[in-house]
Amino acid sequence: MKKKLPELRDAIDGFITPEQAGKLKVIKGHFEDLESRKAELEELILALAAPYQQELAILQTAPGISSVFTAIGIISEIGTNMEAFPSAKHLCSWAGLTPTNNESAGKKKSVRVSKAGCYIKPLLVQCANAVVTSKKHPEIRNRYLRLKKRRGHKKAIIAIARMLLTALYHMLKNGENYNAELYRKSNLPPVDREITVEQAIIIARNQGYKIKSATA
Repeated sequence: MKKKLPELRDAIDGFITPEQAGKLKVIKGHFEDLESRKAELEELILALAAPYQQELAILQTAPGISSVFTAIGIISEIGTNMEAFPSAKHLCSWAGLTPTNNESAGKKKSVRVSKAGCYIKPLLVQCANAVVTSKKHPEIRNRYLRLKKRRGHKKAIIAIARMLLTALYHMLKNGENYNAELYRKSNLPPVDREITVEQAIIIARNQGYKIKSATA
């Protein structure tokens, strides 16, 4: 970078020709026009989504879906009436987030996810990627890290996207906000099973707790 300092100084101290100024003016006007069109489209989308404010508010409590436009994108794909899907598994299958069952003569040829959900699947994968890079939701991040060790990033992200969609299904069906405690409790061992101190420490760390010495 130091070798380029003279060139940077020349660029800063240089001048713009009338032709270059004209080009910059056109580019600036085009950018401002795009921003204006974008604002108009967003206003139109928000107006169309106005009848679904309650459902949008519920979805925005889920991890990775803080943006109202993300919530609108999800509702535009799956709707708000979850009675259309017999179960969360059916919804995940419709969205292309479940492995296909390609089996012949008792041998499985492929367990790849289906090609369905060409719009909703990329959106949920984007949400999943945002969640696993944050430490705000250890119940999801820790599950991703465990899956990643065994199955790799791509399969782990699909699993997290499926987990998110399952949560969204129940949230919309029951009209309830996201509850992280339900997922944290599901990772805990049964109360009637004995575990060692080392196992207890591992479980606590998986839940996002920092282990401190009792004498500290």
